[in-house]
Amino acid sequence: MPRLLDDALRSALPRLRQQADLSDPIVFAKFFFQASGWTWFVTEGGPEGDDYLFYGHVVGFEREWGYFALSELEEVEVSGFRVERDIYFKPMPFSKCQPWSFACYQQTGGWQKV
Repeated sequence: MPRLLDDALRSALPRLRQQADLSDPIVFAKFFFQASGWTWFVTEGGPEGDDYLFYGHVVGFEREWGYFALSELEEVEVSGFRVERDIYFKPMPFSKCQPWSFACYQQTGGWQKV
């Protein structure tokens, strides 16, 4: 587990649904998959049985808020590429994470959570 979720991140992450009422939640980690361009911006997390469940903004086929499991991220491997954690990422409001984030916020009138 430590490859993506170390003790420092585990202790820093707010519990699931703890940022639900914030208009611009803090992103604590960024995971990415070079082979596809998918990115996961992690805002919350917590243990779920033998796994760890994250909540955040996923940029893949769609851009959407949702839940994703550590086990799902750890299982991905295509031609030697695996999901990685951006070790240089510093916690920041979601609106600061991507150039398109603020424009998306303006168009929708708020962050879209599912």
